[in-house]
Amino acid sequence: MVRMTTKNTTGTGDGAGNSEGDTAHGVDASMPDWERRFRAPRVSLPEWAEDAPDRSLFISNTTGTFELYAWDRASGGRRQVTDRPNGTTDGTLSPDGEWIWWFSDTDGDEFGVWLRQPFAGGPDEPVAPDLAPSYPAGLALGRDGTAVIGRSTDEDGSTLHLVRSGSAPVEIYRHPESAGVGDLSHDGTLLVVEHTEHGDAMHSSLRVLRPDGTPVAELDDSEGGTRELGLSVLGFAPVDGDSRMLVGHQRRGRWEPMIWDPLSGESTELAIDLPGDVSAEWYPDGSALLVVHSHQARSEMWRYDLGTAELSRVPTPDGTVAGATARPDGTVEYLWSSAALPPRVRSTAGSVVLEAPGLRAPESVPVEDAWVPGPGGTIHALVQKPAGDGPFPTVFEVHGGPTAHDHDAFAAQPAAWVDHGYAVVRVNYRGSTGYGRAWTDALKHRIGLIELEDVAAVREWAVASGLADPERLVLTGASWGGYLTLLGLGTQPESWTVGLAGVPVADYVTAYHDEMEALKSLDRTLLGGTPEEVPERYTASSPLSYVDRVRAPVYISAGVNDPRCPIRQVENYVERLSERGHPHEVYRYDAGHGSLVVEERIKQLRLEIEFASRHLGR
Repeated sequence: MVRMTTKNTTGTGDGAGNSEGDTAHGVDASMPDWERRFRAPRVSLPEWAEDAPDRSLFISNTTGTFELYAWDRASGGRRQVTDRPNGTTDGTLSPDGEWIWWFSDTDGDEFGVWLRQPFAGGPDEPVAPDLAPSYPAGLALGRDGTAVIGRSTDEDGSTLHLVRSGSAPVEIYRHPESAGVGDLSHDGTLLVVEHTEHGDAMHSSLRVLRPDGTPVAELDDSEGGTRELGLSVLGFAPVDGDSRMLVGHQRRGRWEPMIWDPLSGESTELAIDLPGDVSAEWYPDGSALLVVHSHQARSEMWRYDLGTAELSRVPTPDGTVAGATARPDGTVEYLWSSAALPPRVRSTAGSVVLEAPGLRAPESVPVEDAWVPGPGGTIHALVQKPAGDGPFPTVFEVHGGPTAHDHDAFAAQPAAWVDHGYAVVRVNYRGSTGYGRAWTDALKHRIGLIELEDVAAVREWAVASGLADPERLVLTGASWGGYLTLLGLGTQPESWTVGLAGVPVADYVTAYHDEMEALKSLDRTLLGGTPEEVPERYTASSPLSYVDRVRAPVYISAGVNDPRCPIRQVENYVERLSERGHPHEVYRYDAGHGSLVVEERIKQLRLEIEFASRHLGR
């Protein structure tokens, strides 16, 4: 369940900058390294307007809050586009580069409307005043000024609306299950929708429509009616009159690209012989694909020539490419980092494309790979450790998603724990992406419990190998990781010394009833129905069911406006801890599913480190 996904938030990295003598939003060289990693100015991979490639949009935390910035490459001018107390990261450019569209919610609740602002600056204006606020479900902008806006509400389910200047929005799609805008063809004559009308929110199907809602074609990779194979939209060909679409599929047990023409019905699976999951995007002239290949928590880039089927390596250092884009001149820009080295926006031309002024983030230690036998197959874990010999106090930081994975990329939080003398272990448990479809899909119906079996296997390895001190083990995570933390403290009470849960699912039944509709759909897929239909599964997978077994002191942080892991279900869990008189602390903050304010992020981690140190006697 992707409980923390907002467009462009994953590409900001954990550090960028120039000379060590500069400062930005209060950063100076006397601060502890772990705080400087958070405060160091950073930038995302710039998005560029398709028909005006010198106009770009990026995210930066230069002011201390993540906001959108416009960049005119021709003049070198940059300006801040948005300025809100809780930050802004969801935005895009119109194809002509004249407008910046951005999503305006309230204090991180993800419920709002689209606004637009001239690229050169000016007042914001609503793009569809007649549309009530909603959760966003995709956006596509056409060259003629047409927009297709995807919306999701508890009352209406998923809807798509065609918006043209001077006209009222026209609803062109509606369904109670989760769906969203995929892409609009280059000439604006075709629209693709990713939908889960079949009821499996983990595996989408594709429907192509005319802009008036008339159906054109359907692509549904069902397998004997079980709908266990998913599809994803990677984009229409960037050429007028070309109806081909790049599609991600799972027909061979992993994500791979293929080309599908919805008008002719022809599809071509591409013979890209690389291990792991493979994604791709078009080069601007449509003659080749930029392939990003993720394998064993690291990534590479390749160019695939569609005419010759030749695959050639695009050189990058060892680590992770968090985003990449091919430019009209044939170069590739990409955001790269490793666990040891902070991210930078680089170009295959050999230059650093974009940096924010100020201190660069201090480096950290590299990750080591651990391959551990587990109940469902070999588990891949990433390990960082401080100087000296173990056993160390050890933090098991479990990732969110669950359909995501930890990778060899720079991250301020695990680096901070290492600075404080802890080893950090991150487990790509069953449910994680990057290891094939079977690994990702393995958690169904026993969610939480399956992931924790893998965490337990890695814990046993870490203790037996001499890495981890069994008396000083911290289980922590945010979002789905926070859920696994609370569930692990209750189902494995003798294994953990301290638990730190950020924005968690704590009471699964209440969470289901209070969360946004798209997540209800995903929960029905993961658990096989609603709490009323399969109550035993919700009970078995809910941390609240095991709260009386918890032994470790518990720290919980929660956003009061969180639509993904709502606050009421957290309070239910906390009340049960209080009734027991169990040692715990709760930090509630005025935001949604996490914070875009740098000082707030630092405060939360400082509180967690202090809580852990106090209870571990450090």
